[in-house]
Amino acid sequence: MARTGARTQTGARAQPERRGRGDSDRQPREREDTEFTEKLVNINRVAKVVKGGRRFGFAALVIVGDRKGRVGYGAGKAREVPEAIRKATEQARRGMIRVPLREGRTLHHDIVSSYGAGRVIVRAAKAGTGIIAGGPMRAIFEALGIHDVVAKSLGSPNPHNMIKATFNALGRATSPRAVATRRGKKVGEILGRRDGETRENA
Repeated sequence: MARTGARTQTGARAQPERRGRGDSDRQPREREDTEFTEKLVNINRVAKVVKGGRRFGFAALVIVGDRKGRVGYGAGKAREVPEAIRKATEQARRGMIRVPLREGRTLHHDIVSSYGAGRVIVRAAKAGTGIIAGGPMRAIFEALGIHDVVAKSLGSPNPHNMIKATFNALGRATSPRAVATRRGKKVGEILGRRDGETRENA
């Protein structure tokens, strides 16, 4: 009887130790990923109809960025929520894009873009404006490192379409230097005399 009781106590101790190891595994991963910001935008329960009935799983939508001009998104499906988030995060990191920022805080120009039924307008803003956007678009701008922007979604509220439309817009963003290089001109000629003088004086 004593041995049985000892086994029960040992088993009771082993379970918390397993949970503790799981927590310790998560903590280092969060520390290693401090250079990246991960934002869970949406998680949805999905079902797959099979011969024996339905198999339920979860679909996660994640935004990953370094707050320095790089951002990506990913979607993942799995039977458990943590696994779905992990798959989405890996996909987001593989598909990160770099967006040129003006003074490291906003875009260089306004952009209108769409994807499917989603349509978005993204506008550059002056310093102190903040991020005026909602839902998935705010998560994208925060992960990207933009501090001043005005954005509006005019189409479908579906987060997937909204995110893809926003990424289409960010993919079309360019800088005056890139335009000047492509056209074989100086940056001052692209921006205008006043802006060019200001940039040269700075």
